[in-house]
Amino acid sequence: MDWGMNLHSRDCVELIRAACSRNNCKHGDKTSPNVSHYFREPGNHFGQKVVVVGGKNSAVEAALDLYRHGVEVALLYRKEWFGKSVKYWILPDIENRVKNGEIKTRFNCRVAEVRPDRVIVETDGKSEEIECDFVYALTGYHPDVNFLRDVGVEVDEKTGIPRHNEDIYETNVKGLYVAGSIVAGYDCNKIFIENGREHGKFIAKSLAAQ
Repeated sequence: MDWGMNLHSRDCVELIRAACSRNNCKHGDKTSPNVSHYFREPGNHFGQKVVVVGGKNSAVEAALDLYRHGVEVALLYRKEWFGKSVKYWILPDIENRVKNGEIKTRFNCRVAEVRPDRVIVETDGKSEEIECDFVYALTGYHPDVNFLRDVGVEVDEKTGIPRHNEDIYETNVKGLYVAGSIVAGYDCNKIFIENGREHGKFIAKSLAAQ
């Protein structure tokens, strides 16, 4: 398709990936080849030591996936425990792996520096070196809502939630619908594939009724 052409449509459904823009992560060299903000195939790290930074869904799922593919995982999170938004069917799994010592964890910590073969972590004012071959800085993402604003959709400055009818997901711009994680604005962990797919049913019914 030639994206330079004008397309005309009576209705439009806007799906904006939550991973459009990553949240800032303050640590050493974010451009280092052994640091990634996007999770890759866990099998590539078999037998390696991998550090995962973060404590919500993306980080927890990555840590579990790596662990089950023969990787020695260390998970670092700046808060006291895992985020409340972690999927309820995944939380018991990660908690058991931590309690059994199968996934090493450091809570209330800050990644001070990333080096080619280790990360420097600060916890309660004390510094610690954790050896690793790779680092996944999975500290979350937020959607880019500029397009919605450009076409006239009202977006809450604080929450990032576009103004929409919660029954049919049509925005304040007639004929423009939103679906997926963008419905929750900046709180991307409220909408998953498992529940976001339901939006399509309500949008389809609305379109069919016209």
